[in-house]
Amino acid sequence: MMDGHTTLYGFIAHPAAHSLSPLIHNTSFRALGINAAYLAFDINTDTLEDMVAAIRAMGIGGMNLSLPLKTDVIPLLDAVTPRAKRLNAVNTIINRDGQLTGDTTDGQGFVDALEYQGIQIADKQLTILGAGGAGRSIIGAAIDAGVAHIDVFKRQNATFADRKRQLESWSDKVSVLPYDDEQAMAQSVSDSQIVVNTTNVGMAHDQAMPVSQAVMAAITPQHIIFDAIYFPLVTPFLAAAKIKGAQTFNGIGMLVQQAAGSFFEWTGQKMPIDQVMTAVNEAVASRQTN
Repeated sequence: MMDGHTTLYGFIAHPAAHSLSPLIHNTSFRALGINAAYLAFDINTDTLEDMVAAIRAMGIGGMNLSLPLKTDVIPLLDAVTPRAKRLNAVNTIINRDGQLTGDTTDGQGFVDALEYQGIQIADKQLTILGAGGAGRSIIGAAIDAGVAHIDVFKRQNATFADRKRQLESWSDKVSVLPYDDEQAMAQSVSDSQIVVNTTNVGMAHDQAMPVSQAVMAAITPQHIIFDAIYFPLVTPFLAAAKIKGAQTFNGIGMLVQQAAGSFFEWTGQKMPIDQVMTAVNEAVASRQTN
């Protein structure tokens, strides 16, 4: 029950009503008996400065953010963590007596999601499809976790050269290659133990595949296939990989584990992952049928 001692947390985005974050955090607060509440706020770039001022003035414990606010908020904060600075993106704001620090837990959420399944990525080779916000966060966290090598496949558009320079400057373990180089992608998948889709291909009712049949032919039962998408629960890519005998995971694990990172920074307590995973899976399954 909320009272005068309830600490408020929240999610800011535009739009915000679709977010599963209130379900994740409020389930956790109830399970652990924490006197707190988590709400979603529809905030755009024009009203972001006012929202940050409200965090300070109202003593809000912390916030999560979505794009493009992840970058827009940085000048309004007192500090950012090294990993957030590397990505130039913040998904978590921590309020300590009015001092606001920005962090990013997205990439670590990917690492933790695999560890939750008993999979360590240290010394593994990864193929990552896409170099957007999710892709870059995963690349940074994977480097920190000690991967052997990462091949990143990115569309050859106006940002290709700059993104290639950026990502390859992070580590000599990273190679950025053209997405349409089918032969290179098939070879990379063959050489990798883990393949990660961070594009939006296959999201919602999209039946497209993020890779060609020639690339799919390189997938074996020894592969781990991870799709950052969680709606639908089984994307066309995951369904095809499952037929090949690969071990497959959707993006719910990453969603919950990145939230767990924020939760720990705010409360100092570990999120009850099993309970939250059950709640989120049920919520997404319900949305798929509606």
